[in-house]
Amino acid sequence: MKLLIIDDNKAVRTTLRMVLASDYDRIVTVGDPTLLPAILAEGDVDAVLLDMNFDNRRLDGSDGMFWLAHIKESATPPAVVLITAFGDVPLAVEAMKCGAEDFVTKPWDNDDLRVRLRRAIERNREKVAGKRALVDAAGVLSRDEEQSLMTLDEVKTAHIRTIVDKCGGNLSLAAERLGINRQTLYNQLRKL
Repeated sequence: MKLLIIDDNKAVRTTLRMVLASDYDRIVTVGDPTLLPAILAEGDVDAVLLDMNFDNRRLDGSDGMFWLAHIKESATPPAVVLITAFGDVPLAVEAMKCGAEDFVTKPWDNDDLRVRLRRAIERNREKVAGKRALVDAAGVLSRDEEQSLMTLDEVKTAHIRTIVDKCGGNLSLAAERLGINRQTLYNQLRKL
């Protein structure tokens, strides 16, 4: 599993890396949230532990909320756990409504943080799997709709092409799967 820690305080990043090292295969730590898009582009991050404030003049959590929204725009976003020393209940509620899986305040409890991150990853994986299932179901419905509008010859042609492709172009195997002899398959392919 890969964890991305984004916090502008180097001491916090170092401490979090040491605390969580045994729980993750890879931990990437950065102090600049503008690096997020490049790191997330690889698609291999399971969770992001994201600080809420990167500008010492503004400690309202708006930085974290901005980057949370950016992360959650992805088709398959990682779990996001927000962390801040200046958090309050309304900010935590807003963060959860915007897609954060959890919210942690500094100073944190090491064991509690581990549990929260693990649960966040599990919940996020369930959400992503649910979204994929809906997309897959929509694709099946769309294909079914398209097929219901096809003529019998078009259905037959599409089926033959699919079987030949699945057999890697092996016409003997394709003919066997179609339940016809090889010569009949050749004749059908010539008609296509």
